[in-house]
Amino acid sequence: MKKKYIWIGIIVLVGLIALWQYLSSKKESSKIAFKMARVETGVITNYVTATGTIEPVVKVEVGTQVSGIVKKLYVDYNSVVKKGQVIAELDKTNLQSEYQSQQSNLAKAQSDYNYQKSNHDRMKTLHDKGLIADNEYEAAVQSFQSAKSSLSVASQNLQKAKTNLSYATITSPIDGVVLSKSVEEGQTVAASFSTPTLFYIANNLTQMRVIASVDEADIGSVLEGQRVEFTVDAYVGETFNGTVTQVRQNATTTNNVVTYEVVVDAPNPDLKLKPGLTANITIFTKESGEVLTVQPKALKFNPMQYDGVQGYSIDPASRELAQARVPKGQAIIWTLDGKVFKGRQIATGMSSKIATEVSGNIKEGDVIVLEASTEEQVKKSASSEGANNPFMPQRPGGRGGVPRR
Repeated sequence: MKKKYIWIGIIVLVGLIALWQYLSSKKESSKIAFKMARVETGVITNYVTATGTIEPVVKVEVGTQVSGIVKKLYVDYNSVVKKGQVIAELDKTNLQSEYQSQQSNLAKAQSDYNYQKSNHDRMKTLHDKGLIADNEYEAAVQSFQSAKSSLSVASQNLQKAKTNLSYATITSPIDGVVLSKSVEEGQTVAASFSTPTLFYIANNLTQMRVIASVDEADIGSVLEGQRVEFTVDAYVGETFNGTVTQVRQNATTTNNVVTYEVVVDAPNPDLKLKPGLTANITIFTKESGEVLTVQPKALKFNPMQYDGVQGYSIDPASRELAQARVPKGQAIIWTLDGKVFKGRQIATGMSSKIATEVSGNIKEGDVIVLEASTEEQVKKSASSEGANNPFMPQRPGGRGGVPRR
């Protein structure tokens, strides 16, 4: 029985020790800790993102102005064509008959014109000598004018028939590549109300463009000549480069979202970019050179609320800085010497969401205070800090900027 009480006492004692350690650790974790960061050298980048579609710079729709049956196709998808090259022919039977018929009409009109002209000349001579009445001469003039008009109409009809006959031979209007064809041999095309599309031909697939839709909130910072990077799902991990060539003024509203079209040139020497691919683009609106950078949090930190808390204090020489109103274009950064905050007034420059350019009384490698938190919060964020460190090179993923080492 005595041993039993001894074991119970030991268990209770161990429990009390464990409880004391747990409560002590909770108390310690509630202590204030300060997150620190080093001043780094990097490039600050501001950018906007958007999506767009890959298109050829010049794409021509080839159709037919006459109706008929497609007799022969000379090209297929991806065929390389030259300007003026025959790419298709329609059946010419009816068009040829119409052309020959108009030739006959022209010959008849020419013959009638020749006769009426000779008759007119004779009647004029007789009328000038007073040998025929005025009404006979006027009838000859009227017949001559009618024959002249008929000859003009017949000539125009023949020219129209000749043109329609030439339309049955379809040629490429540009040098390029056939992107698509909409007909097959033996198919009938009708051009009664609109021009049927037979082919789409792209001029030069080594020079493409991206038509991107940029949100109205971002369009104000987009200008011609800005550098662009973009990706397509067809080539995972590969980045393509381009330049903004046009910012179109026309707005498009879809589901109350206003966007503007931005044209980006996209060199395509290896023909990887294909028409119709979706591009995720990043337009770099501002880029700095190599500058000193700090996280914006550091410029907002003020140690006044921690003065006298848990042994922390503000250096007497820096106390006025903590209470002063900072002029525009300047900021106060704070270092921690033991438990003493020391401030420096510095100049600020270009800024993004995650980095701000600084200069003045500051140098690379200086350790400055970012923010205050409990020790427990610091420990929880420590494991992800390397992956989320904004001073490490990152791939753009939205509006903002990242410094690069």
